[in-house]
Amino acid sequence: MTWMLDVLDPGVQTSVQDLTGRRGLWGVGVPPSGAYDALSFALANLAVGNDPGAAGLEAVLVGPTLCFRAGGNEERRHVLAAVAGACQGAQLDGRAVRPGEPFAAYDGSVVTFGPCGPAGLRGYLAVRGGVAVPRVLGSRAAFLLGGFGGGVGRALAADDALGVGREENCDAPAVLTAIVPTLTDRWTLRVIPGPHGAPDYFTGDALAALFAAEWAVDHRSDRTGIRLAGPPVRFARADGGEAGLHPCNIHDSAYPVGGIMISGDTPVIVGPDGPSLGGFVVPAGVIRADLWKLGQLRPGDRVRLEPVTAEAAAEARDERRRMLADPRAAAAAVIFPLPAEPAPAAETPQTPQTPSARSATWDRPSPLLTIPASGARPELSVRFSGDHHLLVEAGPARLDLTVRARIHLLHRELAARGLLGASAGVPEDVEGVRSLLLGFEPLAVDPRALAERVGEAWLATPDPAGVELPVREVTMPICFDDPGAHEAMHRYQRGVRPDAPWCPDNVEFIRRVNGLRDRDEVFEIVQKATYLVIGLGDVYLGAPLAVPLDPAHRLVTTKYDPPRTWTPENAVGIGGAYLCVYGMEGPGGYQLVGRTVPVWRKPGADRADGAGEAAPSWLLRSFDLLRFEPVGHDELMELRAAIADGSIGLRMRETTLDLGALPGPETPQPPETAEFIRRREGAFAAERARWAEAAAAKAQQNKAQQNRGA
Repeated sequence: MTWMLDVLDPGVQTSVQDLTGRRGLWGVGVPPSGAYDALSFALANLAVGNDPGAAGLEAVLVGPTLCFRAGGNEERRHVLAAVAGACQGAQLDGRAVRPGEPFAAYDGSVVTFGPCGPAGLRGYLAVRGGVAVPRVLGSRAAFLLGGFGGGVGRALAADDALGVGREENCDAPAVLTAIVPTLTDRWTLRVIPGPHGAPDYFTGDALAALFAAEWAVDHRSDRTGIRLAGPPVRFARADGGEAGLHPCNIHDSAYPVGGIMISGDTPVIVGPDGPSLGGFVVPAGVIRADLWKLGQLRPGDRVRLEPVTAEAAAEARDERRRMLADPRAAAAAVIFPLPAEPAPAAETPQTPQTPSARSATWDRPSPLLTIPASGARPELSVRFSGDHHLLVEAGPARLDLTVRARIHLLHRELAARGLLGASAGVPEDVEGVRSLLLGFEPLAVDPRALAERVGEAWLATPDPAGVELPVREVTMPICFDDPGAHEAMHRYQRGVRPDAPWCPDNVEFIRRVNGLRDRDEVFEIVQKATYLVIGLGDVYLGAPLAVPLDPAHRLVTTKYDPPRTWTPENAVGIGGAYLCVYGMEGPGGYQLVGRTVPVWRKPGADRADGAGEAAPSWLLRSFDLLRFEPVGHDELMELRAAIADGSIGLRMRETTLDLGALPGPETPQPPETAEFIRRREGAFAAERARWAEAAAAKAQQNKAQQNRGA
């Protein structure tokens, strides 16, 4: 028997997390999860002598009430625990405990978090030996939206009980109160500008304004991301073309945690439970040393974005690493600081720069590597995306399946050279439409050297012509006009944006912007099309991002702005020219046409002995060929249940795909396809003109109201 933690009151949302979360699954839409404020979490663990990565508890807004209980044969008279983060009001048996200072809990002791704050949003509890829950997909962290990990696959509830691990391998405890970070309601986040910038995506002064503004944290922020309210972001182009009607839309590219994507006119910072792949432009990424701050941002807090160089980010990262490697020395240095050395007499004080002056030169940093186009091989660039990811992009910003094939061949070449995977210091890699995101460990990999290796592999990749790729043809049932899809539309219209042009019916909106005769023609085209899966995890958990092979079947729409707050699991939607099947229930922005069967099976606990290899939870693969077969709602519900429990699988057959036969933008089109595209582009332009007229009318109305008020 061991010590246990009994949950008397779970608080608002308390979950089991660990430090690093899941690694190596970003490419199939499994986020890392893990502690949002990793710095406070690590310090709580170090205070009780744990490895910093041991599992502990994360509480949001109002923390839990927990009772320590000793097992019948437990030899330890007490167990050490510590809190950190926004735990200023925490108590043990009615007595206050200080963040970062270990305390002894006895059989029957009760720890009460109380409200988190007044500054900060999340509190953490570490117990000597760690919280003992099984690993799922390599981590003990809970992914709440996905319903797995954390022992119970959800937030904790009253009467839950968690085991505590053994302490044989623990270090001596330490009082680390002096280095527990100070929380506030005004924050500065250091960011690396790029990978997307001016003049390609933004106006010349748009990024200067982004970095000069003071942003407010929106109340809709959570573990998926932090929404920032402030001035609208200005774009350099009218729309995203085949990526979508809004200029923020790009052909799907992977995000790093901390990446600042622009959704509509709103910056959203990707959190540890955020999406890995999506179609929004990313003008900057928060550096690793400042990611902990995201977990403590409360609605209404004020945020500034401070652009820094990759070298400055590395210095901040090294400073944090040294502190965690020897926290006692770091705490002592705060309590007993060395005298500061006087500045040289000849040194001229530096005049602080204003935010606008400081940021005006940060339009888009130069790439680490550029390989010019040569013959059929398109240009390749490698840029920082944050300070521990590189974004590799090929060719111009357009939908080109021949470029997608080259990205896949580059990925294969990098793997063959041993440059991918945790052992190579590159634990994450995600293929996008015309991009490849590489997450690297800075202690193991020099990013400039990695960029050079990418360039060498690019020059060695074969031409797609003649490359036969083993693939599968998958037939999936679809219920058009499914009640769940319409419920999502109705919820959005009632609670988010009642005047959106895609309300009340997404299918009617798709018909209008593509110049089709009626709603049934939308369904006919989806049914006729053969879709090529060109990415996984676009909306989490193995969700396929797919595009019709035949350009005559490419319906083009825009994404919701702002996104939906709820989408049913396995809804089928279209955004830009792309189709997606939602891997799980959650937010979303694609225009919905129906619903299909699961593309993901919930994983069980990892085998303790590490033997055997379970079937992957994701059911689809990149370059699968998808077709949809209409069914009724009742039949779909039966098929959904059978696939979810594993009693049947997806209908598929093995085949091959000639990558050289994929259509590109220059591929000649038959007259009927050219006419379809011409009609679609005309309807697309007409819709954009209607939006402009509506915006002008609204602006005129607002001006008139202001004049009357004056």
